[in-house]
Amino acid sequence: MTTSTTPPQAPADLAGLRDWIGRSETLHDSIVPQPVVALHATLDYPPTAAAPGSALPHLWHWMYFLPTYRHSELGEDGHPTRGGFLPPVPLPRRMWAGSQLEFHRPVRVGDAMQRTSTIADVTVKEGRTGRLVFVKVQHDLRVIGAADPSITEFHDIVYREAKRPDDVEPAPTAAPTGAAWQRPWTPDDVMLFRYSALTFNGHRIHYDRRYVTQVEGYPGLIVHGPLIATLLMDLLRREMPGADVATFRFKAVRPTFDGATLQVNGQPQADGKTIKLWAQDHAGWLTMDAVATLR
Repeated sequence: MTTSTTPPQAPADLAGLRDWIGRSETLHDSIVPQPVVALHATLDYPPTAAAPGSALPHLWHWMYFLPTYRHSELGEDGHPTRGGFLPPVPLPRRMWAGSQLEFHRPVRVGDAMQRTSTIADVTVKEGRTGRLVFVKVQHDLRVIGAADPSITEFHDIVYREAKRPDDVEPAPTAAPTGAAWQRPWTPDDVMLFRYSALTFNGHRIHYDRRYVTQVEGYPGLIVHGPLIATLLMDLLRREMPGADVATFRFKAVRPTFDGATLQVNGQPQADGKTIKLWAQDHAGWLTMDAVATLR
């Protein structure tokens, strides 16, 4: 079930996209067990039964409230065509740039939930490679009937112009060294396909090698930003079982491509509550920067 406010008219220029600020929609979903079992398998855990009432691992709520657009409503890139709830940004490339989350109480298998999403901000900027549009969406997830949310999330989406042959990518940043926790992964096309299926993500950059290399100009399939963030939180979960995470924020720094080793790292800080987390590619470049705080 979906309810939403009436969309404004399509803007004549990028500045008009700010008319979308404040627009909201509400979706309903149930935390059924099968996606939990499937993501455990995707992350190579032993077979797991998601018992009713068991707490959903942090960030696994991304497998719910999925965007079920009709096939005829999808664009060439596999994303929904511009418009609908999100503003109709007329730029061809879009990426999940980061998120900031607050975990107020556990989401549990069997919960009937609602998510209210609101366009919090739209910003237009000029970058080295052309125009950029940043859209910030606030998601409030709560058990149906509850006064307060279980999770508050701010989701940052960036839209970019098409890649040009003369574009120069930003200089990479070396990843920090001396992590207390390290875990290597090798995301392949099967893992990316399974995560795309679990999140009903049709974006072709994650599974269509011809499209991502020949149309968008990348050297390989792009590992989902939310998947990398999930692997970072999975590292914390493995190293500190039962940790009570209060907040988590991450920023995508550099694309990560399939077929090469991706390493996730963690370093607890001296205050006992802050955990620095980061991901690096096979060459040692920083690809995602994150921080979790414990209660």
